[in-house]
Amino acid sequence: MTDETRTAIRAFVVENFLFGDDSHPLPADLSLIDNDLIDSTGILELVSFLEERFAIQVADADIVPANLDTIDRIAGFIIRKQAA
Repeated sequence: MTDETRTAIRAFVVENFLFGDDSHPLPADLSLIDNDLIDSTGILELVSFLEERFAIQVADADIVPANLDTIDRIAGFIIRKQAA
């Protein structure tokens, strides 16, 4: 599940924030926020994607870098939400 989850998240980021340009590596531990790949509006798009794709509910309190800053953190967040 984790590899599938990471692949889906990476594909979403590449398509929506890198405009389909997957010519550069996107490491799972790269900060999406610090590297200006995603901004506040992008976070809302990401949250909408996560809720729809993974059938989870993201509370306002969940929208923090600790949950949504890297592909690894997002995948871990999804796993925790689905287990709850």
